[in-house]
Amino acid sequence: MTTSSALPELFAHMRAAQACDPLPAWPLRARRLRALETLLHENRDAIAAAIATDFGRRPAEEITLYEMFPSLSGIRHALRHGRRWMRPRRQWAGFWFLPARTEILPQPLGVVGVIVPWNYPLYLAIGPLTDALAAGNRVLVKMSEFTPRFSALFAQLIEHHFPEGEIKVVNGDADVARAFATLPFDHLLFTGSTAVGHEVMRAASANLTPVTLELGGKSPAIIGPGARFAHAVQRIVMGKLINAGQTCIAPDYVLLPRDRVNDFIAAVRVEIAQRYPQPASNPQYASIASDRHYARLSALRDAAVAAGAKAHVFGDADATTRVFPPTLLTDVDDGMEVMRQEIFGPLLPIVPYDRIDQAIAYVAARPHPLALYVFEENRATIDQILVHTLAGGVSVNDTLLHIAQHHLPFGGVGASGMGAYHGEQGFRTFSRMKPVLRQARWNAIGLLNPPYRDMFRRMTKILLGR
Repeated sequence: MTTSSALPELFAHMRAAQACDPLPAWPLRARRLRALETLLHENRDAIAAAIATDFGRRPAEEITLYEMFPSLSGIRHALRHGRRWMRPRRQWAGFWFLPARTEILPQPLGVVGVIVPWNYPLYLAIGPLTDALAAGNRVLVKMSEFTPRFSALFAQLIEHHFPEGEIKVVNGDADVARAFATLPFDHLLFTGSTAVGHEVMRAASANLTPVTLELGGKSPAIIGPGARFAHAVQRIVMGKLINAGQTCIAPDYVLLPRDRVNDFIAAVRVEIAQRYPQPASNPQYASIASDRHYARLSALRDAAVAAGAKAHVFGDADATTRVFPPTLLTDVDDGMEVMRQEIFGPLLPIVPYDRIDQAIAYVAARPHPLALYVFEENRATIDQILVHTLAGGVSVNDTLLHIAQHHLPFGGVGASGMGAYHGEQGFRTFSRMKPVLRQARWNAIGLLNPPYRDMFRRMTKILLGR
């Protein structure tokens, strides 16, 4: 465990190490990325066991597919393309400045901070680490205190696979997290709730530290009138129930035609019976990560029902193992907390509409979501939704998958976050794309020097085009 008082010295040590090699060559960056890859390959089972223990029950298959695979895939992508990302972008200066040349020189920012949440503790640590290392930075990582076993294991593995001063994992409570956010990082990336995101940004502002905030919000799934209905239900159920809904880009509510509400409930019942039968005892259905979060979900459901909503529950609850069954909510309204808060669990409200423009207006009138899911076959309707809504990212006729595309930036907008990373965008986020002009030895810029006489006036007429 790291104490708050130890953080400034730790940060200073890493900054001094970076100053000794401020622009690491590609072989060194590649070595760091391969060390990260080796760490994952050699400790896959131990990592999965630690995460599952922290949750109480988390399927190894989900950890493999949704944490280990995208982590390794992102590293391999950076190894394939990182050398090209590093190259300066050179071109001639504008016509009137010839024969000068310009270039954009990617340069590491220095020491990057990453604050990792508890819901996907492996992937949301490795993803930013990969981008920051590819960009040539050193990294301090604050792990979540709510995943103590994995956080401790990850700290040990990083220490074993990396030399002192390249990566350091910090473990500690909320006080340590607050102190971490006040360090004068060259960039700070935070993934978590909007409420905590406000605190992180306030802390970082004292040092004018640039931040990337990956928050959450209420990500809608719109089932259009021309959707393949059975397919839409299947993909929404899968996107919602992976990790028992504890996913920042999980569908948070569903907008669908009013006359299909009962069809949706029936189809969800069939899907859950096939995918997650008897969730209370099903080892492939994750438990809720903490008693506090379980109680929060129960309160959201109960308050909605008390206010007039109807709960459609698919399976039994088990508070001792924190298994919260998949639950649809109908007859919801905007006054209910379940329609105000990000749910982050297997509760799924249903909001009916009569016309697609009503669904679009409903989404557009609310804070911009981190993700938007559109199920529709008509291209004009899809384009109408895309044009009139704003979201961090979109998957059309699927859920979640846009986050796994390395050539697409991942990030929020407005209340769902700021900045983006993944792939080349992540490299750029953790780099200073330094603009440089290289003046030629022989040039005509001196013709514009004072004193301003006839030659200057003739030149400015040419420059201004009149």
